[in-house]
Amino acid sequence: MAERVLVRRAVHPAAWAAALLFLAGLGALLWWWLRPVPVPPDRLALQAARFADLPGWQDDRVDEAIPALLRTCARLKRNAPDHDFGLLGRVADWLPVCDRAAGLSQGDAAAARALFEQNFTPLAAANQSRADGLFTGYFEISLNGSAKASSKFSVPLYRRPGDLVTVDLGQFRDELRGQRIAGRVVDGQLKPYESRAQIDDGALKGKGLELLWVDDAIDAFFLEIQGSGRVKMEDGSTVSVGYAAQNGYPYVAIGRKLIELGAFPDGGASMQAIRTWLLAHADEAHKIMELNPSYVFFREIKGDGPLGAEGVALTPGRSLAVDHRFIPYGTPLWLDTSKPGAEGQPDVPLRRLMMAQDTGGAIRGPVRGDVFWGFGPEAAETAGHMKQSGRYWLLVPNAAAARLLPPE
Repeated sequence: MAERVLVRRAVHPAAWAAALLFLAGLGALLWWWLRPVPVPPDRLALQAARFADLPGWQDDRVDEAIPALLRTCARLKRNAPDHDFGLLGRVADWLPVCDRAAGLSQGDAAAARALFEQNFTPLAAANQSRADGLFTGYFEISLNGSAKASSKFSVPLYRRPGDLVTVDLGQFRDELRGQRIAGRVVDGQLKPYESRAQIDDGALKGKGLELLWVDDAIDAFFLEIQGSGRVKMEDGSTVSVGYAAQNGYPYVAIGRKLIELGAFPDGGASMQAIRTWLLAHADEAHKIMELNPSYVFFREIKGDGPLGAEGVALTPGRSLAVDHRFIPYGTPLWLDTSKPGAEGQPDVPLRRLMMAQDTGGAIRGPVRGDVFWGFGPEAAETAGHMKQSGRYWLLVPNAAAARLLPPE
């Protein structure tokens, strides 16, 4: 058998150079495709519009938003006429509008519409160049409670701790307007406060901070998310509670975490679905809820309520929680979104005048809103399933809009 002889051919240097150039080019191309693309920072962009541009403007009962507007007016009037609220304008810009709104006849939708058309300028809102944003809902939750701890009522609702310090960063730098942090002063330095896990483990026990006690840790958790609730007490009375403070940690949506863990393969993590999952997985519920380190403290609300972050009573279906870093409290907004239909039914358009009167840990971005639906089963059902795309227009007093917009 003939012996095989292997012959290696020499590779021309030019061929090696071409191959190396090809590989380098391929690597550069792969790097370009796989490179992390920086996400542009959130920025509120405003563009002048007309009332004719607002979808459904002529169909809304605008007069139903007047009580919410008057609550904002009462808050604004507590300041000097030259006090500047940024996008919202100066108090002096609002005084004629507020006086006219106070004189409107109840139920006169045409007069209410004319008030806005004559005194406000619509400004289309966008995040950079994107007009669409996310719109959800919240409500006033119902709980069962007691003034004393017992085997049945063992979950405390805590008051705001005396050593909790909340800092409005906007008082120090204009670019930080609307941003807050919270913590505790230790040796002259602001340190983080206890997280949810630490508080659950008893960090606040024995300090006399218990406002009252409820019978369900999951209900207490959702009370923190909703921000307000009515507690039916053992003696048959009802105590209204509302947001007092927060421990300073960022809000983490456990629904998103449960989706990542495969709990909802279809991605449908509504409030009702999350609650059902937590009830069905009692052994894991505690740790899942602690994935959200944010913790809310409460106070008793007497009189009109619940109160939003603006400090005024919320109006069901007309008050909107916004990101206060971008939208000032008290801003009227025209909302164009939808709300979930009844079971098995399509979503229905939701186009109405709203007032920016609240905020929340999950409400982040220039085009982001949370509709307050009120109290009761229907409010809970709508709020729990609402996760809609939408957009809005800011309605700014004419004088303030003229200062904001570039001259034509």
